[in-house]
Amino acid sequence: MMDVEKAFGKIASLCARQEMCASDIRKKLLKWEMPHADAEKVVARLISEKFIDDARYAGFYVRDKYRFNKWGKDKIRWQLRLKSISDEVINEALASIPDEEYSNNLQQLLKTKNRQLKQDDPYKRKAALMRYAASRGFKSDEIANALKNLLLMEDDF
Repeated sequence: MMDVEKAFGKIASLCARQEMCASDIRKKLLKWEMPHADAEKVVARLISEKFIDDARYAGFYVRDKYRFNKWGKDKIRWQLRLKSISDEVINEALASIPDEEYSNNLQQLLKTKNRQLKQDDPYKRKAALMRYAASRGFKSDEIANALKNLLLMEDDF
């Protein structure tokens, strides 16, 4: 079992290298078999010394998953909820995604997937694109609008 000071030092070092949220830290401390009360002390100190900040973490997480993984807002929201981030913090972080860029991202994702599909039936093709975008965390109305735009842009759809 690890004492509070040693655990704080190890976790602070980890947080200096990589952005983490409070729930990730709690899990790590409990995995190290630290008593819950001591783990909470370490987390409280990390928060007070600004090593961890859930709002900062959510901002980085949103930008990373949106830009690099091409996830939609719904998938990002659910993943952050799994990390016990508050809805207020999640909404604030998601608001940082520009609407036009978000739409263009979905459009590009669908265009790329459309080229990969070997389906000839337009209804099955559209259904496959809907399922794909939904699995990436986009809302059905956003997907429908993007598909409408895609249909207008591509004659071979």
